[in-house]
Amino acid sequence: MTDIIGKKVILRDITYEDTPLIVKWRNNPRVRNNFIYRETFTEEIHNGWMKNKVETGEVCQLVILEKADEDAAKSTRPVGSVYLRDIDLEKKTAEYGIFIGEDDATGKGYGNEAAELMCDYAAKGLGLKRLILRVFSSNEAARKSYEHAGFVKTEDMPAVQCSDGALGDMILMEKIL
Repeated sequence: MTDIIGKKVILRDITYEDTPLIVKWRNNPRVRNNFIYRETFTEEIHNGWMKNKVETGEVCQLVILEKADEDAAKSTRPVGSVYLRDIDLEKKTAEYGIFIGEDDATGKGYGNEAAELMCDYAAKGLGLKRLILRVFSSNEAARKSYEHAGFVKTEDMPAVQCSDGALGDMILMEKIL
């Protein structure tokens, strides 16, 4: 796929070379605590994900690159990842997910723009018609970002159990593309 270029970020295909960054980001407590799967993330786990999910087309995962400036065609650094998982081309659906891994990259609108770019790619590049996502009710910044991208709440999911045994209320959201 060709890079997707926005005003603030560039999205590019994930590679195995991104594994150390993905592992670092997913083990960041700020990121990990917003996932249901909270176990220590390892290179083996990520490489398995790449082989069994990304390479099979079940997942489309892109790395979010921070642009040096709005006119830049290249980026200076990776700051997070955005993905579509459980892609069903027959039903034209997928589950959306994103995380900003670099602490100093939060609050800059990168997530908002990455969501808009990925949703546009899901519709025009993959022909999808509906995206869903799950977000913890307590993750207000993420929820607002999803609403900004056009996702709407469809269901409350109380007391979802995480892999570490913690319970958290979640919201199911969807976007019709």
